[in-house]
Amino acid sequence: MGPEELWSLHGTGKGGSSMTAVAAKPAAGSAMNPTAMLVGIIILIVLLGIAYYISPSLGLMALIGIVIGGVLIGFGVHFVPVGGAPAAMGQAPGIATGVAMLAAGAGLAGLFGGAWAADQGLVIAVITGGIGGGMMMAITCMMVNFVYVFGMGIPAASGKVAKDPITGDTQAEYKSQGTEGHGLPFVSFVGGVTGGILGGAGGTLIYLELLGLYKATLPTVMGATAAQVLPIAVSIAGMFAIGMFLVNAVLTAYNITGTIEGPHDPKFKRWPRAIVASAVASALCGLVAILIVTI
Repeated sequence: MGPEELWSLHGTGKGGSSMTAVAAKPAAGSAMNPTAMLVGIIILIVLLGIAYYISPSLGLMALIGIVIGGVLIGFGVHFVPVGGAPAAMGQAPGIATGVAMLAAGAGLAGLFGGAWAADQGLVIAVITGGIGGGMMMAITCMMVNFVYVFGMGIPAASGKVAKDPITGDTQAEYKSQGTEGHGLPFVSFVGGVTGGILGGAGGTLIYLELLGLYKATLPTVMGATAAQVLPIAVSIAGMFAIGMFLVNAVLTAYNITGTIEGPHDPKFKRWPRAIVASAVASALCGLVAILIVTI
């Protein structure tokens, strides 16, 4: 009997017992489901169609921007090195926290930076948001390695690859026996910064699209001047942007199922499914955000 099967005992009619083999289910997220992804794409098209029917110009364009922002967030989270509780004990590479929490932190840092530059135009604001998220992750990764090296006395080493894909440094000599690695190898550091840039840019794009929509529609809806509704537009757009970022971060965390070292981790290959899920979730949440000012 192979290790993939589970033996169980059950009683017979006269008190005896017999053994039956129950095949173990495959690990969550180990394979793509084309049917589910196709259904997700159909749902996405339907949601875009509803937005086009309700608001063919502002609403549809805002929803497309929101979907693009959500996709950037979902894809970017896969770059972020997350080690969870094992990393806190130096038993696995990555940052000792959860996927959703770390991604949300990077995204919010980028969102604040992008919101500050909102008056400078879409392109500059999105770039500023990406820089903000990337800086947050760069500082976090640097401090994590500082604590590992000087606080715990262990070097950075990966357990997923024999050599760092960027520097070419071998990993086996630095990996402690009985662990999956520890610290943040250079490829994980670069992955964390890349994920922060994508997440910050995506969150900023969502905020800017909603802000533009609310600034254009709230004066008519509320019967007030543009200056009077600006604080309300900023507040509502910010709340929806933060909420959508958390939605996409949590969805991607379920797709990753546990820890991930970065772009060199085998789990990184699951990103297509997260892209579809993030697009559908962003479209649904974005449609709700659009409906409050278009109905």
